[in-house]
Amino acid sequence: MTPTHFAFSSAFLLGLMGLAFHRTHLLSALLCLEGMMLSLFIALSLWTLQLETTGYSAAPMLLLAFSACEASAGLALLVATARTHGTDRLQSLNLLQC
Repeated sequence: MTPTHFAFSSAFLLGLMGLAFHRTHLLSALLCLEGMMLSLFIALSLWTLQLETTGYSAAPMLLLAFSACEASAGLALLVATARTHGTDRLQSLNLLQC
């Protein structure tokens, strides 16, 4: 395993562990998701550069577009949750209530 592969794999796993174990606030969960998407984007970009083909050159930009859509939807949910519940703590959310 090369050092760059190890770095991006460990960055992705750290984001995944942060998402799994540190779920107190919605903002921290969104930041962990963004860290995971950033490590995937950089790894995919480096993989595309190493292959030196033009067929895979659109994949990092497509991933970046989906990441931006995910971030905007997450921030919209964060604002809506903070307005309705008064906090972004995940323990205050109840799926059984409307």
